[in-house]
Amino acid sequence: MAGHGAQKLFGIFGGKGLAETGKGFAALGYQPGKLFAAIGGLSEFLGGLGLALGLFTPLAAAALIGVMVNAMATVTGGHGLWETDGGVEYSVCIAVVALGITATGPGRLAVDRFFRWGTGGWPQAAFALGLGGIAAAITLSL
Repeated sequence: MAGHGAQKLFGIFGGKGLAETGKGFAALGYQPGKLFAAIGGLSEFLGGLGLALGLFTPLAAAALIGVMVNAMATVTGGHGLWETDGGVEYSVCIAVVALGITATGPGRLAVDRFFRWGTGGWPQAAFALGLGGIAAAITLSL
């Protein structure tokens, strides 16, 4: 996910960069497109890095869940379930994995192991799901 965010933000890994991504976001109805492209790109980039490092895991998961809910609502939702048809399968998998990592804990090598939320659990997972859902709902309502 950090790579997807880097594509949007920096135009690396075959990405188009913030200006072009902003035009795509504007075409999806996000106004101003460049601002929402930056928010989406940062959510993917920082959320992906956070999960990879085990750093602020519930917040990282919330960022990815929120982005994936938006992707499902605006891009893939109309194409059914399966990725082969452009459906929601991939976005659902990313959101579920982020939620699962939060519920089970980021692992013994994670930076979060020094903090009380580093063990994971249902409260942390509920926090990530709730925050990601609220952020997605606010974004979609704008």
